[in-house]
Amino acid sequence: MPASLNATPSSERIHIGLFGCRNAGKSSLINAITGQDLAIVSDFKGTTTDPVSKAMEILPLGPVLLTDTPGMDDDSDLGQSRIEKARLVLRSTDIALLVVDAASGLNAFDRKLLQEIQARKIPYLVVFNKCDLVPAFTLPEELKDHSMLVSASAGTRIWELKERISQALGKEEKKKPLLLDLLEPHALVVLVVPCDESAPKGRLILPQQQAIRELLDGHCSAVVVQPQELPGVIDLLGKKISLVVTDSQAFHIVDQMVPPEIRLTSFSILFARYKGQLSSFIDGALQLKKLKDGDPVLISEGCTHHRQCNDIGTVKLPNWIRNYSGAEPEFHYSSGKGFPDDLSPFKLVVHCGACMLNAQEVAYRQSAAENQQVPMTNYGIAIACMNGILPRVLAPFPELLKKVKG
Repeated sequence: MPASLNATPSSERIHIGLFGCRNAGKSSLINAITGQDLAIVSDFKGTTTDPVSKAMEILPLGPVLLTDTPGMDDDSDLGQSRIEKARLVLRSTDIALLVVDAASGLNAFDRKLLQEIQARKIPYLVVFNKCDLVPAFTLPEELKDHSMLVSASAGTRIWELKERISQALGKEEKKKPLLLDLLEPHALVVLVVPCDESAPKGRLILPQQQAIRELLDGHCSAVVVQPQELPGVIDLLGKKISLVVTDSQAFHIVDQMVPPEIRLTSFSILFARYKGQLSSFIDGALQLKKLKDGDPVLISEGCTHHRQCNDIGTVKLPNWIRNYSGAEPEFHYSSGKGFPDDLSPFKLVVHCGACMLNAQEVAYRQSAAENQQVPMTNYGIAIACMNGILPRVLAPFPELLKKVKG
């Protein structure tokens, strides 16, 4: 198997962003950290015009994604566009490195960015670079606990920098499970995976892969079937089945196949819980019935892909929402990093399962919706709601059932 197919996906890595002004040495620093000539280094201001990322391991932190960004003081003709790209990186950043030229010190751009990082409560480190050129430099008193001196070009204190990065998140917390905490030891789980025209060729999508791997790690058993094989598997295994997890698009048929005594949920519902958004997404789904003609609805996907003729985001979901609400909303679409900052025009946001986005990016999107008082849900919860089975698929999470039964 090619290494790229067995690598930790970017959504499961800790995202470390390097920010700062032009010529602060961000590109030199990312090269020094990775030990590779990843980013182009030049004395010319604005050499980095697009974010450049590199996946690596920083022990004991684990798999990380380092991203070099354009200068936040770029005043060129395309400067504002480059700055916006850097801000997109900040949305998904778990640890921020603010790189400052020690010879120049903190300037107004640096201080404004630092305030933004602090306001977002992102763990950070102010890295004063080029210390070999300023031997007498001392760290600002107010930043002593969050700063250090390095020289990327001379390789000075790069090892110490990696150590500080590995400590930036504080005491390592136990990784949140996707579904193991819902199961008894050695449980049997059936995963329903449709292989229709919208399924990727020759592989499983990330939620399916991640569920299988976690079940194997937990010494549970996974049976993977397409919907048409599900009745036969249920007849064969019956009460031995602890949980059925399905692709949300198949809810309408899988619900009819799975006896009520067997718990049922979906991959996207599991991911919403895994990334901390399940409770508020349930509230958002309850707004679907209240939509009226002309209400703007944003359907957003975290990744980009070639859309098929029966695409879920642009074809299936709009049709289901029309049928369920009895209205003709006005649908808008976004994908990848194109999630709008201004959500105020929308009555509802319906997001994908976000398997390709890290938790920080999903939290940013949810926070943006909450701050602007725009309800937000995701595909799986919306589809369950529209199929009238939301209480059933939330049965594995009894603490949330009261939201839909109240």
